[in-house]
Amino acid sequence: MSSPDFESLGITSPVLKAVQQLGYEQPTPIQAQSIPILLSGENLLGVAQTGTGKTAAFALPLLSRINSSQKTPQILVLTPTRELAIQVAEAFQTYARNLKGFHVLPVYGGTDIRGQLRGLQRGAQVIVGTPGRILDHIKRRSLRLNELNALVLDEADEMLRMGFIDDVETILAETPDTCQRALFSATMPPTIRRVVKKYLGDVKEISIVSKTKTVERITQRYLMVKGHQKMEALTRILEVEDFDGMLIFVRTKSATAEVAEKLEARGFSAAALNGDLSQTLRERTVNRLKRGQVDIVVATDVAARGLDVERISHVVNYDIPYDNEAYVHRIGRTGRAGREGQAILFVAPKERRLLRSIEQSTRQSLTLMELPTGEQVSDQRVQQFQDRVLQSLEVKDLEKFRGLLEKLAEENELSMADIAAGLASQLQQERPLFPNLAPLDTGSGRDRGEHGARSERGRGRGERPERGGRGERPERGGRQERPRQDRKQHDDIDMVTYRMEVGKNHGIMPKDIVGAIANEAGIDSQNIGRIKLSDDYSTVDLPSGMPKDIFQHLKNKVRVCQQPMKLSLLGDSKPRDRSGESKERGTKPSTSPRKNTHKK
Repeated sequence: MSSPDFESLGITSPVLKAVQQLGYEQPTPIQAQSIPILLSGENLLGVAQTGTGKTAAFALPLLSRINSSQKTPQILVLTPTRELAIQVAEAFQTYARNLKGFHVLPVYGGTDIRGQLRGLQRGAQVIVGTPGRILDHIKRRSLRLNELNALVLDEADEMLRMGFIDDVETILAETPDTCQRALFSATMPPTIRRVVKKYLGDVKEISIVSKTKTVERITQRYLMVKGHQKMEALTRILEVEDFDGMLIFVRTKSATAEVAEKLEARGFSAAALNGDLSQTLRERTVNRLKRGQVDIVVATDVAARGLDVERISHVVNYDIPYDNEAYVHRIGRTGRAGREGQAILFVAPKERRLLRSIEQSTRQSLTLMELPTGEQVSDQRVQQFQDRVLQSLEVKDLEKFRGLLEKLAEENELSMADIAAGLASQLQQERPLFPNLAPLDTGSGRDRGEHGARSERGRGRGERPERGGRGERPERGGRQERPRQDRKQHDDIDMVTYRMEVGKNHGIMPKDIVGAIANEAGIDSQNIGRIKLSDDYSTVDLPSGMPKDIFQHLKNKVRVCQQPMKLSLLGDSKPRDRSGESKERGTKPSTSPRKNTHKK
């Protein structure tokens, strides 16, 4: 029987349009089973691991039933951590992009409560938060649940483990009897069963059993990399890795074309493979990969289903899959016919949970991969250059060229070595043999929870401080503005000044700006420079060279303490170093396409 698509599940047109705009092709098993139940208004118990697509499983149907004209909270989602609350809130905002007048508000501890109070006063249909802070607002009467239509408990067993279950039950008792309830949990300990029996009553239960198995003959590695640095990281890997054929997986159809085009512009032989292509074009692309006419194929899960090409030596998960089963299916495209395979997984700092889920599901630990350095890239380019020179010497008729160069040397009193060096310099202009590659902050520190030591980078996100007397703990990843003298100095980073239309009159504090930029732009707080607060606006120094899509996101969509940021470049701001001294901008490296010299 064929798998359902999102349209057949019955979600409303605006929500379906958002899903289609995102390029999602088919629902995961938990989405296919959960969406019809929640659309019908029934209570749901979902037993599934992290990484199965739970957020969309409850967000899509609940948004389909929302009343856009009602500004009071209609949906409440409880999560165990600040990090997950932000992630879920972002997902709701994305899926509701075509719903007019929609507002979602993340609510969590470890941050100034005043911004949350203002957000609640303005009104939001969806509230996503941690139990302790939600309970604070209920006691303050700043959050009223009397008109709540749906309540979701996400990762209930994690809330139990962290000591939040009493707060959860108190909140459940405050919800109307008519309120629809959904609970998702990876395990079902007795305490969670008791909560289900008491508060969910007649409930529909679904269970997604993981079928993943250990994948043999495949070396699995992961790289911590921020979203806006993925292409640069991928390019370096392609320069250094000895690959034959490569399959790169992304989440959406639009991303296949975008990534393939960027790789082509960088001189690699790449093609897109997605569900929008006709069957003839898909077959042609696969055949080109088999015959070595193309080295890299960028694909979605659906388009690559059943793909079997022996020369695929590497699989790169450019976007980490939400479904653990999909991860196993993806990397299974390599390591065929008894050959060794290589699998590389890109993980953004806020996706560490999905990495841990994959490891638990596959019962394998992935090895942390170091990003290739500029020296390694240079060594590879030099080696390829030398190979090309040696190949050219095999041409029989070189006498005319030799005579030409000997005459040039004699007339200008040059050595042949000088002339060869000049020719080499000319040949490598589009692809420098000694590139000056800026270091990427990949955030390679690993968050291992209680199972291992954390790096300094990991502490800001993953450490679990002791809880307060009421059971609420400082939320994961709370960013505090540090004194300038405590920040790590990067004198080689060019800084430019930006203006944002929020200031003291809006209750803004420096830590709010740091948190918003770090979360939304993926810029490490250590690389955020001077912040100056005025009454109606603020300025902040950020590293130069901000990608256009990140700038547009900060300009048009990001809010600080519920106020639109409206980021803009301040006047004629010139790059300078961290000390404030003006710096001349260096020569922009060439981005001209080059020929792919990495084919075997």
